[in-house]
Amino acid sequence: MTHPSPAPDHLPGTGNSGPAPTGAPSSPAPAAPSRSPRGAPAPTDRWGLLLGAGAFFLWGAMPLYFPLLEPAAPLEIIAHRVVWSLLFCLVLLAATRQLGGFVTALRTPRTLGVLAVAAVLIVTNWTVYVYGVLSGHVLDAALGYFINPLVTVLLAVAVLRERLRPAQWAAVGIGAAAVVVISTGSGGLPWIALVLAASFGLYGLVKNRVGRTVEALPGLAVETAVLTPLALAYLVWLAATGVGTFGAGGAGHALLLASAGIVTALPLLLFSAAARRLPLSVVGLLQYLGPALQFLFGLLVFHEPMSPTRWAGFGLVWLALVVLSVDGVRAARATRLASRP
Repeated sequence: MTHPSPAPDHLPGTGNSGPAPTGAPSSPAPAAPSRSPRGAPAPTDRWGLLLGAGAFFLWGAMPLYFPLLEPAAPLEIIAHRVVWSLLFCLVLLAATRQLGGFVTALRTPRTLGVLAVAAVLIVTNWTVYVYGVLSGHVLDAALGYFINPLVTVLLAVAVLRERLRPAQWAAVGIGAAAVVVISTGSGGLPWIALVLAASFGLYGLVKNRVGRTVEALPGLAVETAVLTPLALAYLVWLAATGVGTFGAGGAGHALLLASAGIVTALPLLLFSAAARRLPLSVVGLLQYLGPALQFLFGLLVFHEPMSPTRWAGFGLVWLALVVLSVDGVRAARATRLASRP
């Protein structure tokens, strides 16, 4: 999945933009909101809200898309997603005159190396997500993206050596308790959720390191370009052995597989446009729309079971996110007040 969790640049909820979703890159720094003559912030941009909501709705609705690609297996779906995403990105790069940024990134060894690491992390995330959806674990996938902001906090401590505020430590502790509760009720660790959260958290961290020099679309194009040779080789092998599904299911199924490129890049473009129009606090709150929709689809459309223990675990995760979000809003407000003359 390319569904971003636009956790902030350093710590969630501090008002800084940071790594974003399912292949989603670091959120571009939005312009500071204009102020009215009285000094009050201007109303939130309505187009920005629509664009942001559209991006997260598309990411949240992906559990409805991937079952349409069956009988293609998860790895075949990911291979098609990589190849068609690259083609779609190249068309968009040409249309938006950003091919220069793509070529520059490819020719810069350090940037290419960092984006190659990001590519490995995001393809791991995509594969586990598609496997989770197709194997009846949509709720676990939703849990993973709910947990992701908490993983970002832990990465800030472990990798960036940052100091957390007490409320952030409390949110992390509540999130850890949620994992213990869910593990106890399900008889094992929710590995799909944990791998999704960890891979996307690390992906966001890597993208954050390079996001200041590479725009979202060229960055995604480089990541898919790194993965495309392997993806093409795998698809050729599937066709040679007669187990590939492209074309075997008719033109409709082939078009659905090819549409994976649009499904990957379109939400990214909507998100990038929204992030330039909206305050970062609003972007941070919108990120929960994606996993919330996934949760509802898993519960109401796919009818996945929710035991009392799992309800308790999800409840703890949501409590942790409330604590994290409230603390972030307060910190952002304090920062704005302190910066006023």
